[in-house]
Amino acid sequence: MDRGQTVETERLILRPPSPDDFGALHRIFSDAVTMSFWPVPFTEEDTRRWISRSLHDHEETGFGRCPVLLKSSGEVIGDCGIMRAEIAGEPEYDLGYIIHHPFWGNDYAVEAAEACKRHAVERLGIRRLVANMPTAHAASIRVAEKISMRWEKTFRNPRNRYIETHLYALVAA
Repeated sequence: MDRGQTVETERLILRPPSPDDFGALHRIFSDAVTMSFWPVPFTEEDTRRWISRSLHDHEETGFGRCPVLLKSSGEVIGDCGIMRAEIAGEPEYDLGYIIHHPFWGNDYAVEAAEACKRHAVERLGIRRLVANMPTAHAASIRVAEKISMRWEKTFRNPRNRYIETHLYALVAA
């Protein structure tokens, strides 16, 4: 997202994070079910680092990870966004999405990821966008496929216990 910019979809709001989001985000990031495909759920310090890095990314690059809020209630239900990261040994624009498990099955991740993808291509001029997920994470794979990303390769991910990880990519024309 551009500095300070909010992106809205039919049901969601994605906006740059604030230190005030700590409680809502930590409730999500520390949940063992929601974070079951991560090495471990986040500690309070991990959540603070996530907020700090996301704030820094937005300030430095104009984009980053964002809290995902339900328009109907304003409740934070996850995060979604783009960050620069080394993935499978290459510098990439990485699209990530986490939706808190009580909200699974409503296509919120698809809606948020599609909005971020469009923003990346149309507003930021990003030509290549990737998403990576454990090979066993069927729901995350479906999100990537629903937003027209295509499987590129499978690799052992040093950032996630060296587990087998799929890399999906979108290359814009």
